[in-house]
Amino acid sequence: MPGPSAPPDRLPGDGAVPGSPRAAAFFDLDKTIIAGSSALAFSRPFRREGLITRRAVLRSGYAQLLLLLAGADADTMDLLRRRITALAAGWDVAQVRSIVAETLHEIVEPMIYAEAAALIAEHRARGDEIVVLSASGLEVVEPIAAMVGADRCVATRMEARGGRYTGEIEFYCYGEEKAVVARRIAADRGYSLADCSAYSDSITDEPLLAAVGHPTAVNPDKALRAMAHARGWPVRTFTAPISLRTRLTGRSPLVAGALVGVAVACTAAWLRFRR
Repeated sequence: MPGPSAPPDRLPGDGAVPGSPRAAAFFDLDKTIIAGSSALAFSRPFRREGLITRRAVLRSGYAQLLLLLAGADADTMDLLRRRITALAAGWDVAQVRSIVAETLHEIVEPMIYAEAAALIAEHRARGDEIVVLSASGLEVVEPIAAMVGADRCVATRMEARGGRYTGEIEFYCYGEEKAVVARRIAADRGYSLADCSAYSDSITDEPLLAAVGHPTAVNPDKALRAMAHARGWPVRTFTAPISLRTRLTGRSPLVAGALVGVAVACTAAWLRFRR
């Protein structure tokens, strides 16, 4: 398989936010905004619709991917990429988009961290542009990013011919490429990277975190946690999928997340007043 190409002139999934934000907040997706893997979240409906067969599962070692995600270092991510793209070879792109659209709220909403929804709301209140950067496929990432209120997303783009995936990758939004994308967005929008923020759980996103002035490790893996402590980066733990807050409040997931953000802001203001 040839290596992924550099990002094209028009970034995949790109869409500029209206107005004049002062900075950008870059968010990884898996285990940062959602509790799990976006690449694997739709495996059940894909299998139900015949995209994933038992033979394909055995041939690709797909079941092993769930275990691999527990320790996604660079080698693991490369193996994950190769297996998923091989599995998807021949899939109809329109069918994939349709399945994702039809099952998005059922599958993804319960996975969204309430803390992530609140954090996104905080950045939006400050006037920041919200950008989701993910190594997962654009067809999955784009609707999830829209759901959580992102202004734009950049994700891996798989090659397609005749409306079907070839099993090759045109652009791999991973590792150093995320930092390249962040620098490009900042340059295009006139942001200072020193004013920008980034959030991720994985050591593979060190280039992105190191590129901004306000990096934060969220639910970090062992290597990123050690690096964050060594460099003095904040570490945050997101534990509550938004569905838990929904059951408590009786409100829709995104409304619940916004309310959490308001509560956090009000609490901070109250504490400042007491001082």
